[in-house]
Formats: sequence, C-alpha cells, structure tokens
Amino acid sequence: MKLIKLVRGNQVVEFVVIVALALALAYAIQAVVVKPYRIPTQSMEPTLIPGQRVLVDRLGNDFFGPSIGDIVVFHPPVAAEGPGNGSCGAVQLVGAACSRPVDKEASVNYIKRVVAVGGDTIAIINGHVILNGKRQKEPFANFNGCATDPNCTYRTPIKVPAGYYYMMGDNRSDSEDSRFWGPVPRAWIIGEAFATYWPPDRIGFL
Repeated sequence: MKLIKLVRGNQVVEFVVIVALALALAYAIQAVVVKPYRIPTQSMEPTLIPGQRVLVDRLGNDFFGPSIGDIVVFHPPVAAEGPGNGSCGAVQLVGAACSRPVDKEASVNYIKRVVAVGGDTIAIINGHVILNGKRQKEPFANFNGCATDPNCTYRTPIKVPAGYYYMMGDNRSDSEDSRFWGPVPRAWIIGEAFATYWPPDRIGFL
C-alpha cells in the first residue's frame, strides 16, 4: 500500500515538473525566438487583414537586419501615436515624405513592410514606391484611393539614413507609416513576420 502511494506521489511530482518545464520552454520561445501578434487594422490589406494572427521571428533580427519586401513588427516613434500624431523629426522638403523620426521610441507595436533601407533614396507616386529612381513592382499592394489622396504622392526624393528602415503599409491610402513619421532604426525592430496561423483559411508563409 505504501509502495503504491509512493509511486503515485512520484508520478504527480514528475507530472508537475514536466508541466513547469513545458511552460518555461514555451515562455522562453515566445520571449526570445518566436512571438505571435494580432493584426489590429486594415493598413496591411490585402496581405494581412484585421484579426489575422502572425508569427514573428525575434531571434533572426539579432543577426540579420530586414530586407526590402520583408514584413516586420517594430516600435514606431512616439510621434506615431497620441498628441502630435504624424509629426516628423526633420524639416520636410516641399513634396517630400518624412526623412527622419523623432528620437523617442513608442511602446506600441506596428506591422508594416520594408520598402527602403539605409542609403536608398525613395519617392512615392500614387502610392507606388520609386526606389533609387526605379518604380518597384508591388503586386501585394492596394493602391485604391491613391489617385485622389495627396498622402499617396511625395515626388521629391529623400535619402534613408544609414541603419534605418522605411516602412509602409500595403494599403497605401489607409496606412499611418514612415511617410508621416519617418524611417525606423534597427534597434526598434522586433522581428520579421514569417507566417500566419489564424484564421484557418489564411494559414501559410508570408
């Protein structure tokens, strides 16, 4: 009888230890390697829709910076939210988008696409990115509404500072992004979104 109680007691302890280790491992993976995020707005439509959930690689950003075309989660400058929303950290040239953010990082998370990196020049015409003088092929983007939206056109080229990344939503006429508050330094980037896992009909890699 005592032997049976002892065995059952050991099984309970073993089960508790296994559960604790599994929870610790899951927390470590989420904190360091992969983290889930929920899409809050329509700014990345049609690629990502509100309520959709993505997985973000946090570890890779420590070794490799994002590339043009990558979808990333990051902290925008504080000018992107609250009072002063949209304010630029530099004097804007006539017909130019914002070339530099304010110095302070916001605590909120944004998800956008990288459209230019440090050293590139960028202009925007009817929502289309003109990168280093060449119009980019962007089959993923939605340009509806850009024909009459002045925020879709910034013909004067600007240069992205070294170590910074220019972010834009795929829904070009309905996205608060680098056009208004400037590029994002690498230190503010959380990681690259590489897959979507909800809803079921949109599961796949990005």
